[in-house]
Amino acid sequence: MTSLKYPQTWDLASLSPAPLTASFREQLDQFKQRLKNLAVATNALPAVDTRAENVSRWVTLITEYELVDATGADYRALADCYAAADAENKSYRQLQAELAAITPDREQIATNVEFALRDATEADFQAFVEADPVLKRNRYFLITRRRNAELRLPKSQELLASDLAVDGLFGWGRLYDRISSSLKVQVQEKGTLVTRSPGQVQFDSPQRTVRENNFYALDGAWATIADTCADAINHIAGTRLTTYRHVGLRDHLEVPLRANRMTRETLDTMWSTISANKSVLHEYLAKKAQLIGVDRLAWFDQWAPLPQLPGVGNVDDISYDQACEWIIDAFQTFSPELGDFAKMSLADRWVEAENRSGKQQGGFCTGFPTARQSRIFMTYTNSADSMSTLAHELGHAYHSWVLRNEPVFLQDYPMNLAETASTFAEAVLGEQRLKRVSSDYERLQILDGMLGDAVAFLMNIHARFLFEDEFHKQRSSGELTADQLNTIMEAAQRKAYLNVLAEDGWNPRFWVSKLHFYITSVPFYNFPYTFGYLLSLGVYAIGKESGKDFPDSYRKLLLATGCQDAEDAVLSTMGFDLRKPDFWKKSLTIVADRVKQFVELADQILTKTKTV
Repeated sequence: MTSLKYPQTWDLASLSPAPLTASFREQLDQFKQRLKNLAVATNALPAVDTRAENVSRWVTLITEYELVDATGADYRALADCYAAADAENKSYRQLQAELAAITPDREQIATNVEFALRDATEADFQAFVEADPVLKRNRYFLITRRRNAELRLPKSQELLASDLAVDGLFGWGRLYDRISSSLKVQVQEKGTLVTRSPGQVQFDSPQRTVRENNFYALDGAWATIADTCADAINHIAGTRLTTYRHVGLRDHLEVPLRANRMTRETLDTMWSTISANKSVLHEYLAKKAQLIGVDRLAWFDQWAPLPQLPGVGNVDDISYDQACEWIIDAFQTFSPELGDFAKMSLADRWVEAENRSGKQQGGFCTGFPTARQSRIFMTYTNSADSMSTLAHELGHAYHSWVLRNEPVFLQDYPMNLAETASTFAEAVLGEQRLKRVSSDYERLQILDGMLGDAVAFLMNIHARFLFEDEFHKQRSSGELTADQLNTIMEAAQRKAYLNVLAEDGWNPRFWVSKLHFYITSVPFYNFPYTFGYLLSLGVYAIGKESGKDFPDSYRKLLLATGCQDAEDAVLSTMGFDLRKPDFWKKSLTIVADRVKQFVELADQILTKTKTV
């Protein structure tokens, strides 16, 4: 695929010498020693109080901690980028494993710091934070680290668990990455059997037989590694549950809720409001089924394009350059800063989008704190969905850009708030496309894309949450087989989709193919997506009501994500309490309005085509 203006391969060379070179090895070894020295230094931390000597030592330590943490993030991001772009290169997997092997040093630093902060009295801690500008600017970081100590095992056990995780918890995650990245699928293209990576097999063909064959070919490939994946997911969850039991946590949701800096009340309110209002999506799915000529959709029909109608063009063949221009233009309309940022990122080769074999499935945005840059990985397939993915990842990158001058530890934000910036960027793109459509059919296709997102966040991801929740409950009593996991997954899908798909149209082996279940650093890599999606819709609705000053308020929200809990960040910048259903209802009203537009427009178009 040739791009005339915007490069489709990223620039990693300007960030660091390439892995496997002598200069890279020298720099990495120096970093590992620096990390080790800091870990040793934290074994003898001073008391958390206002004595000048102790404050001075803490300031020195925090300053060094910031530098080491940022450099470590750079190395991990670099390894992930190289491994994603060349998934079969074992050297890059070895580099990831090497970086994972120094996790105990990172954990030792975090553990020692958190225990020291925890042991201080509240009065001493508050006075300590006010004793120096470095400590004061890191107030939120110090508060959250003090709070995190509640989730820790006794210190000696915590350090042992960290050491064991390298070849235990993290090892299972790396095993999944290796076997899923090397998986190949044979599919038929133009009468010829070809071999593809899973990420290259799509369900967006206009021909249902192609979608169906692709689905069963891919499902058959995943079935060959299902038992091994069952081992991996069982041991990842089992390790976590064992730790939670020894810490004395209430249940398996306490850690992900703490990681996302949100309350259980907010999570329960979000899901209950969704469950009470998402039946409107039945109308959309039923109408889409009618448009593509089936009684009920199957799993592989969810991403099907609308059928071509006589006399209308296809808007779902979008070149990479065109997608970039549309995204820049849409972002510019919302905020010149956002538009300029997107243009810079795309022109300066922050994005790896080339559609080629051998790449890892999926997409991501990763940050390089010391360079104050990001890199985006995806595979662009000339579709509206790919364009939305690009906008999504650019939203992540913009979030990091806004925070780039904040203290290192305040540039970190939880996943739920990270997903707000990315899905907000998609919303900006989608709304601008709707305003500029040239035909009813084009508008219908754009609405189809928007409502496909609604199904993904309110149904698909809800199914993932229900699956993971039930799996953890059952896993506490023992390991589950691949067949048992299939049963849990199908039940979760039926509940989340309100049983709307065809009776034989479910995807029980979805747990095998979804990378998110095997991410060892973050449990429950699902509900934050839905949180971010609905938060972005609500924020966008507020923006339309607020006028020209809103981009500044939005920027303040992004800044707040690094230094406030989720509820406080939204309340202080947008004025809504996320523990109450009002905000979530506001977001879901937008979805209902889009369903209404889609159904009415589809009926009008169908009526016109019948009279032609």
